[in-house]
Amino acid sequence: MMTIRAEKFHGTENDFLVVPADAPVTDRAAFAATHCDRETGVGGERTGADGVLFLDLDPTASPVRVTMTLVQPDGSVAAMCGNGARVAATWAARETGEREVVIGTPAGDRHAVVRSEGVTVEMGRPSFDPADVPLAHDAGGPLIDTPIEGLTVTALNTGVPHAVAFVDDVDEVDLDAVAPPVRHATIFPEGANVTLASRVEIDDDAREGAPGAPAAFRQRTFERGVEGETLACGTGAVALVAAAKRTGRLETDGPVRVSPPGGDLVIVVPDDGPATLTGPVEREFDVDVEDVA
Repeated sequence: MMTIRAEKFHGTENDFLVVPADAPVTDRAAFAATHCDRETGVGGERTGADGVLFLDLDPTASPVRVTMTLVQPDGSVAAMCGNGARVAATWAARETGEREVVIGTPAGDRHAVVRSEGVTVEMGRPSFDPADVPLAHDAGGPLIDTPIEGLTVTALNTGVPHAVAFVDDVDEVDLDAVAPPVRHATIFPEGANVTLASRVEIDDDAREGAPGAPAAFRQRTFERGVEGETLACGTGAVALVAAAKRTGRLETDGPVRVSPPGGDLVIVVPDDGPATLTGPVEREFDVDVEDVA
């Protein structure tokens, strides 16, 4: 059986296999399901991965352009992934020596800047419009702090749909129990990622990486397509900050620290422009994996 050369990266522990788009992969969905499996997939410190990034680089573009296709463990293609976009930008920057990268995704083009202290990706404007989330036709308007299947959620699209619930302590919630009913709720005809958030006050000595940030949030996300919790979710981090602003829990146009289990992210959601996501990326290793017929 043919082997495929892949690399393993992670952005705040949201981990991916990176494969050039022209690699002779017979069935991308089967390839992702096999090698991302958390019990039997690719090895390393953590078995498996949260998805496979198939990357197509155009080094002649200005800025350089990389088209990103994220195939998730269930074989579906995600329209956008913030941490995956940071990985794609890092890979493209390494291949070309350029710091500015345009990332083509099914959700649209995203501009990224790669720096030694982290990668910043423009994430587009969050939308609460029922047609953008999308919500069922009988939703009756935006879903803001509304009880859905046991959680009080605010729904929005940050490249992919999210249902955000603010709770006292994210660690006190059994995410695997409460998230699936919301993820599959009939009001979300295409499903939704489910993100929990809890507010954390930070003092001046704890603002490294988010200078001037007035507040921070802890985050946990159950991801559609992974069908489980991931250690970080960039679109979810943007979604929770946007939802906090929309519901009056946060009043700032400046940087906000969001801390999923995998590390810290810095989010900016301005009133008059696209949101941004900043965080680190690490390359773990390269590996030969078998094609899956």
